[in-house]
Amino acid sequence: MLVRWDPFEEMNRLHDHFFGGRGANTQPFQVAVDIREENDAYFVDAEVPGLAAKDVQVDVEKNVLTIRGERKVEKEEGEGKYKRIERRYGSFSRSFTLPETVDADNISADLKDGVLALRLPKKEAPSPRTIAVKS
Repeated sequence: MLVRWDPFEEMNRLHDHFFGGRGANTQPFQVAVDIREENDAYFVDAEVPGLAAKDVQVDVEKNVLTIRGERKVEKEEGEGKYKRIERRYGSFSRSFTLPETVDADNISADLKDGVLALRLPKKEAPSPRTIAVKS
């Protein structure tokens, strides 16, 4: 049986190990993601409910894709007081090591209905090169 190494899955395992997974109370706001691969691109869908495009930042540096942002608590002035708060707030950050076949210069991001949709187009894998050894 051939097992294919998935860098996205490895990064998720490390994230869950260090930050306690999605259900842990130690992480104020955790972004859940779905990642899929198609012939021409990878797709990352991240749940960011209640956030506007200005609240989310997507960066690629040294072949690492990072999604970060912050959901702030909206405090109402006046007589009302919160009795219970179940929604999570605070800063979030998720990082993924990109395969070498991702064309990082042409990644696109759209935010609609609380889902950040990233399209990571593929490019040809670099060809192996033989280096001549001189004596």
